[in-house]
Amino acid sequence: MWTRLAAASAIAVALITALAGQPLPNFRTDTRLVVLHATVKNKQGELVTDLDRRAFTVYENNRPQPISIFRTDDVPVSMGLVIDNSGSMRRARARVEAAALAFVRASNPLDDVFVVNFADKIRLDVALTRDMSVLEAGIARVDSIGGTALRDAVLMAEHYLREHGTHDRQVLLVITDGNDNASSASMKELRRTVERSDMAVFAVGLFGDDDSPAASRGREELGHLTELTGGAAFFPPSVEDIQTVVLSLAHQIRKQYTIAYTPLNQSLDGSYRTIRVKVTGPDRPSVRTRPGYWATPEPAPPPRRS
Repeated sequence: MWTRLAAASAIAVALITALAGQPLPNFRTDTRLVVLHATVKNKQGELVTDLDRRAFTVYENNRPQPISIFRTDDVPVSMGLVIDNSGSMRRARARVEAAALAFVRASNPLDDVFVVNFADKIRLDVALTRDMSVLEAGIARVDSIGGTALRDAVLMAEHYLREHGTHDRQVLLVITDGNDNASSASMKELRRTVERSDMAVFAVGLFGDDDSPAASRGREELGHLTELTGGAAFFPPSVEDIQTVVLSLAHQIRKQYTIAYTPLNQSLDGSYRTIRVKVTGPDRPSVRTRPGYWATPEPAPPPRRS
């Protein structure tokens, strides 16, 4: 479906008005937008944050699209921390908790954050909040036990974020050390959901130097999941490196470009539209963003009772 970010030109009005520092009006029209959040890096893997609109070209189904909105400021995020609480995480849990809190502290102070802990069962331990003391209590779970229902946890977090997120920009950070072995949802179901979602998924896989088939499947699944949403997966060499990784990720999220375009094809025809962003600049930078979206109409509201 058209994502919530791209559902109506009210988003365009909100973004443009925000630039002017004025209160946001409350009205909608039929013009639709697609909103992208793009990370740009040079050949050395360093963030490139000083490009202007002229450096970017957006293609939908290989057709150039007119860029309507271009922003480089730090936009607040509604964010979920989805943390593996399975038995295998027991030894790593203290470092994971410290890294998760460091990630939140390094994010935008206006971000809203919730916490999902999962093993073979899934718990929403902290509802969306900006209260650090509440987040600290929710992250500090030391009863690691059970299997790894990763796909089910991501689906539950996506649903919660879609229903309760207060910001248009939405992110999940998944931290796990294992291959999914307890979910009822398949990878196909998860893919179908995240492709139609507004959120970007980032993941930290704590596999170390494990080259077993299970670890290889875990890396592949996290890489595939994050790529579908314009996020990225990171695999630190050891759990001691997790805080460095998540702090770098928090910096990346705050330094993304926001690009919105009005599709030349405004038809809600149910098709999947591929997206490609080309960027020019010194040292031939590369760009990462979501690879596409579904142009499916929003479901009709239920009939009103008389």
